[in-house]
Amino acid sequence: MAKNDEPTPEEWREILASFSYPEEVKKTEGRRGRREAKREHREDVRRRTKDYVREERRRDPLRPAGALIIVLVILGLGVGARFLWPSLLGDSHKGDRVTATASPTPGGAQEDEEPAATPSSSSPSPSASAAVDLSKPDHVAEEAVRIYLTRNPPKDGDHTASVLRAEPYMTAALVENLAGHTDPGWAKLVSRGGVATVRTVKVEPAGSDLPVDTPVRVWRKTTAKVDVEGYEDYSETTVLQVELTNADGDGWRVSRILGL
Repeated sequence: MAKNDEPTPEEWREILASFSYPEEVKKTEGRRGRREAKREHREDVRRRTKDYVREERRRDPLRPAGALIIVLVILGLGVGARFLWPSLLGDSHKGDRVTATASPTPGGAQEDEEPAATPSSSSPSPSASAAVDLSKPDHVAEEAVRIYLTRNPPKDGDHTASVLRAEPYMTAALVENLAGHTDPGWAKLVSRGGVATVRTVKVEPAGSDLPVDTPVRVWRKTTAKVDVEGYEDYSETTVLQVELTNADGDGWRVSRILGL
């Protein structure tokens, strides 16, 4: 029963009979000579067809199924690299930050852990520098969203690259959360072979469905216009609800993002 799908001898003869041969093959002397010439011609056609298909596949854009496989492979490599080679993704710095933040929790171990503490461990975002303006929440929300949504997969290699670039405007907890989870927007961008550039970011007060502003916590609605260059160029609008906090009085930082 397994051979029912294969052509019968009669069908093979019809297939061979319908094959078109050039005149020089038909004029070959002798029955055996013509048979050999026809066989060589069919092999040559088959070989050229395979070369043509291979070349067309090389030139064609990435197919959706192939893109999905590549996305899954990239995401798998990113997760594996985070555990096996954290220094490749810059996570060794992040790991130090998490350890320094968590170290004060044991009551009796504070004296032993003091040598490992640094001035940066007392700040929610140790990467903040004098060049980063954290005085106004609207400015911080705009810069954080602009930097986070600006992505170049061929150069970044992983979605954590844009997270680390936006780190000075975010709390340590948010950076750890974003870096530790996959981003559907990144996967979509990779599948389309795209590079995302943020054209504008509009910041305005959040709607009434979110908590009201306080001296140490505010919510902002950000609307980002993003241009994508890839297999097909397009533009899209990304709306995010952003929470900013200034509990320590040392500057505003994004502590939560809704809409990713």
